[in-house]
Amino acid sequence: MSDSFPDPRIDRVLYSPEEIQAAVRRIGADITADYTGRTLTLVTVLKGGAMFLADLCRAIELPLTVDFMAISSYGPGAEGSVRITKDLDDPIEGRDVLVVEDIIDTGLTLAYLLRVLRQRRPASVSVCTLLDKDARRLADLPIEYRGFTVPDRFLVGYGLDLDGLWRTLPYVATLHDEIWEAE
Repeated sequence: MSDSFPDPRIDRVLYSPEEIQAAVRRIGADITADYTGRTLTLVTVLKGGAMFLADLCRAIELPLTVDFMAISSYGPGAEGSVRITKDLDDPIEGRDVLVVEDIIDTGLTLAYLLRVLRQRRPASVSVCTLLDKDARRLADLPIEYRGFTVPDRFLVGYGLDLDGLWRTLPYVATLHDEIWEAE
């Protein structure tokens, strides 16, 4: 990957497309081994998780279904200020559910989502994330599958964005601090 980026606001690439795809294949193989003989439902939160979900579901060699949720959090990270704006299309009762996240930061929104999903009586609920920013974790979360542990920086690319920009980059990158701090 070249040091010159099409956008000068990008600081550096943390994970190349090749590194991301290698992590996706590794995670997919682990999930395949762990869920052999079971039908899995992958659930992701829109919009960021869609990129990772698309690649991950092709790396899992099992029968599976996918579903989507959208969540709105408002206020400064307060867990009580989360609401579901798009719910699952299909019931999950009795099903094995894997929540697929692009990045886990404080974990407060995911903790809320896991409580909501468990109330629907699935056979199991597990968590998979491509990026784990554990330095900012406020909620104790069981993360069964993770691609990378990332530094406490603002990240873009491969589903991650700032005001809708950079989501479609094939790599994960950091922005120069003054760009995201101005937001």
